[in-house]
Amino acid sequence: MFRRFPETIENPIHRKRDYFIAAFTFFCVAVSLVIDAHGTLLLQNMLGVIAWIFLILLLRGENREIRMQVVIAVAFATAGEHFASIYMGGYTYRMENVPLYVPPGHGMVYLTAVALARSGFFLQHARKIAAFVMIVCGFWSAWGVSGLSEHGDQVGALLYVVFLIYLFKGRSPMVYLAAFFITTWLELIGTAAGTWRWAALEPIFELTQGNPPSGVSAWYCLVDAVAISGAPIFLSALGRVSGLVKWFKNGGINLKVILSKK
Repeated sequence: MFRRFPETIENPIHRKRDYFIAAFTFFCVAVSLVIDAHGTLLLQNMLGVIAWIFLILLLRGENREIRMQVVIAVAFATAGEHFASIYMGGYTYRMENVPLYVPPGHGMVYLTAVALARSGFFLQHARKIAAFVMIVCGFWSAWGVSGLSEHGDQVGALLYVVFLIYLFKGRSPMVYLAAFFITTWLELIGTAAGTWRWAALEPIFELTQGNPPSGVSAWYCLVDAVAISGAPIFLSALGRVSGLVKWFKNGGINLKVILSKK
């Protein structure tokens, strides 16, 4: 069952940068969501500016592929936020908007999932962590449909199944596994603080929905999957554009030489 995850590594490489990214993002998520729960729109926008600065600084130490993945994750997640929250009403932010810090926040969350996935600790204990996540999220989902929860959570149970599919069929199971921790952290804090609230019934099939749904990390896995699969395509396209620009520049130079000879 766990063959897709690395076996125990005796002496993994522990990069301080990976742990710093994770710790820094976990801290920023907690602080910003609690502050926003009681702040003004101006303060919310200030948090957004700070988040963009933090994301740009964190990306300075990453390669082109990771940077492109983050750009795609931010774009896709931001579009998804407007569709799922503003248009569909699946969940609603306190001010009924999409806060300015949400787009860069998605970038930091994605980068954290990548950093944890490649960290020495995750590589050393991948199968144990996978078992832990499956059990915890499984019990959470079962509780949501058991009738013991306040409103029920049918959506959470369905998302848990989707999450398992990502783990065992997706392209980057370690990233999806890591995403569970940071996304669960931000969802629990955000909903507890009142920064946003999930609708009791999801808007399409009117299934019961927890606040937050237990398998909510599946949505973030979709963002990760799009970023991972889309990055090579966009990098290749940028490479072609760059090559075309160089070709035109060289052609212009040769034309000047020809004209000067005449």
